[in-house]
Parts: sequence; structure tokens; C-alpha cells
Amino acid sequence: MQRPDDSLDPNRWRALWVTLVAGFMTLLDVTIVAVALPSMQQGLHTSPASVQWVVSGYALAFALTLVTAGRIGDAFGRRRVFLAALAAFVLCSAAAGAAPGIELLVAARLAQGVAAGSIAPQNSALIQQLFRGAERGRAFGLFGATVGVSSAVGPVVGGLILALAGPEGWRWIFYVNVPVGLLALFLGFRLLPRVAPGGRGNLDPVGVALLGAGILALILAEGGGLTKVWWLFPAGALVLLAFARWERRIARRGGQPLLEPGLLTETRGYATGAGLAALYFVGFSGVWLVFALFFQNGLGYSPLMSGLAVTPFAVGSAVAAAVAGRLVERLGRLLTVWGLVAVMAGLGTTALLLWLAPAGPAAWLAAPALLLGGLGSGCVISPNITMTLRDVPVRMAGAAGGALQTGQRLGGAVGTAALPGLFYLTLNATHDDYHEAVALSVGTGVAAMLCALTVAVRDWHRDRPRDDRRCPPETSHSHTHAGQN
Repeated sequence: MQRPDDSLDPNRWRALWVTLVAGFMTLLDVTIVAVALPSMQQGLHTSPASVQWVVSGYALAFALTLVTAGRIGDAFGRRRVFLAALAAFVLCSAAAGAAPGIELLVAARLAQGVAAGSIAPQNSALIQQLFRGAERGRAFGLFGATVGVSSAVGPVVGGLILALAGPEGWRWIFYVNVPVGLLALFLGFRLLPRVAPGGRGNLDPVGVALLGAGILALILAEGGGLTKVWWLFPAGALVLLAFARWERRIARRGGQPLLEPGLLTETRGYATGAGLAALYFVGFSGVWLVFALFFQNGLGYSPLMSGLAVTPFAVGSAVAAAVAGRLVERLGRLLTVWGLVAVMAGLGTTALLLWLAPAGPAAWLAAPALLLGGLGSGCVISPNITMTLRDVPVRMAGAAGGALQTGQRLGGAVGTAALPGLFYLTLNATHDDYHEAVALSVGTGVAAMLCALTVAVRDWHRDRPRDDRRCPPETSHSHTHAGQN
């Protein structure tokens, strides 16, 4: 039995819940707004292209901020960055709710995305700072549940707010963040630990510019369609290659790079986990928009009923993520292998049922398969976060967590562009056969998850002999940095 460690913060579990509430709000805002876009367009008398920036602008600013904000937290203190970003998120939420026109609403959402992207890497870094050993796995389990559930329940929460608040209900999608955020801010001041920053203040401005330009090019390439701005994709890849070479040069000269090259080349499990996460989120993020299009446009569901139709996945994900956090140290990568098999089986069965079943009982028939998929997803996201970050020294935990989540955001950007695009192409080719369109699109998402499964199986097979005889995490060489910040 693991003995209690007197050096750990006694308020660590309560502090964790503060960070999880803030993280839940920021991730929920990625999906909750999507169901309110028609109401915003009507209320603000604007075009569909303009109102789409309310969603895509937030996601873009979120992704661009992650790594830099994580590095700033490592250098200047995670508590300080977390609280400042949370205060900014609350103010921007209020500004978005009160926006009189689309221009100010988009501006508020861009600023809100920067604040959200600054909160996210502090969450995973604070878990590494506050917890050790088996407790760290349980904490990451709760964090993974937050990531999975926030994405899945966004349409439900958004539909419920619109149903209760009436024509101007879209404003309350932003206003609801204000009281919750203020409470989290008050508790954060009281509970988050005051720890001296562990890094130097050099933020590598060239690295920041190169990474931001590369990510921006890739996201705009996906959002604009490769047929229209195809040149952005190779341009973004070349800029990211230049970023990698610049970071290696800074590290060789003894400087402080934005992202340590050793994370990918020397830190066990980091490169594999980051790649697996990016591939998984291609399918995971894209299927929710496809389901919303199918249930609302194809079957005539309201936004609330459309969200409720996929609730079994959210329930399964929440339950499994909390349990998986307790199993990850014992089962290792095998847990994500079985999780990927389950989520692929669940979503694949759902695709077949929605293709073949009559429209009336389609949602009811798909519920057990969605539950299975959610249980599998809960065994993928949080265990993968734990295994990806467990050997990362705490002093660079913010930048590492930010880079991991950047990969997830890029994978999500690909999925949310490609899968709905395939859905519409299939509709045009089949004369509005919504059942075939949802089956083909969700099936393509499952294929992306198959790529993630291949990565997981190879990693499990490679590390199986070592996992069978490895020491408990706190006695391993990699945790000699556990007390650093």
C-alpha cells in the first residue's frame, strides 16, 4: 500500500476540482456554441459565414495559445497564469453575451479562446505538480473524464439553455460562464498552491512565431478546404519543420527553447502518446458534428433532442475515465488498446444501425452501441494523457501538456472539417440519403481511430517486457524531477 507523502499539498484534491471546473467550461465552449449558431445568425442579422467565426475563431485562438501559455506557466508560475487567464475568460464571456453585433461577438470569442488556451496547459501541469504515483493516475482520470464529457455534452447543454431561455437564449450560453467562473476564481485564490516559478523568463520569441505560424496555416488549410488554399498545408508543414530545427539549435546552444526537443526524442512515451491523441481526435471530434447534422437535418430533431441522442456516449465516457485512472498504472498501454477496440466497435455499430434502421427508433437502437463507445473512449483519453506525461519532468510540464493538447486540437480541426465535408458530399451524391451519409462519415472517423489503435498496439508490444517488471512510478529514474517546478 502506498504511504501518504507529507510533502504533498493537503489541499491538492480540492485544488484539482477548481481546475477541472475551469477546464470543463473552456472545453464545453468548443461545442456548446455550435447548436446556437442559427439563433445567433437570426438575432444579429448576419451571414452564415460570419457567424461561423464564433466557433472557428475560438477554436483557432485556443490552439494557437496552448504551447506558449504552457511555457509561460512553467517560467512564471502556473497559479498566476491560471488565475489571470480565468479572470480574462470570465470577462470575455460576459462581453460575448452582451455583444450588440457580430464584429464584437467574434472579437470577444477570439479573446476568450486565448484565455481558454492559457488555462488548459496549466491544468495538466498542476496535476503533475500536485500529485504523484497512483494519485496522479486518478487525477488524470478525472481530467480525462472532463475532456471527454465536455465535448460530448456540449450539444445537450446548449440545447437545454436555448429551450429554457427563448429567442435570446444564445446569450445565456456565454453568461452562464460568469457565476461559475467567479466562484472558481475565488476558490482558486484560496486553494491553488503558491510555488516559486521553476524556469527562466526567456520565452523564445522566434519559436513562438514559427510555431504559431505553422499551426495557423494548418488550421486555415483545413477550415478553408484543401482545394481552395491547398498551399497552406505544405507551407504550414515547412514552417513547423523550421520550428523543430530552431528549437534543436536553441537547445544545443544551452538556451531555453519553447518546447524541449528531448520531449519527443528522449522522454519515454511522449511522442507515441501525442501521435495517438492526434489520430484519435480526428475521429472523436468530427463525429459529433456529423451526428448533429444527421439528427437535426435528417430526422428533424430539436437541438436538445439531438444532444440527448448522444448522451449515452457521454455517460459511458465519464464512468470509464474515472475508473481507468485507477487502472492505468497496472495495465499501462493495454488499457488504451482495449479502449480503442471498444470505441471503434461502438461507433462502427452505431454507423451501421443509423444506416439500416428505420428513422423512428434509430436513436433508441443506437443507444447501447454509443454507451459501449463512450466506455471505450473513457479508457483512451485519460490513460493516454497519464502515460504521455508521466515521465515528463515537472519543470516543463506546462509546455509538454500544451503541445499534447495542440496535437489534439489539430487532429480535431482535421476531423471537424473532413467528416462533415464527407457527409455533405455523400448527400449530394446520393440525393439526400442521410442514413448513408452518416454511416460513411462515422465509418471514416472509425478508420482514423484504427490508425490510433495501430500506434497503441505497437507501443504496448514494444514496452510489454519492461511494463511487466517495471518499478512503481515514484521509484523510477524519470521521477527524480518530481519535486521540481
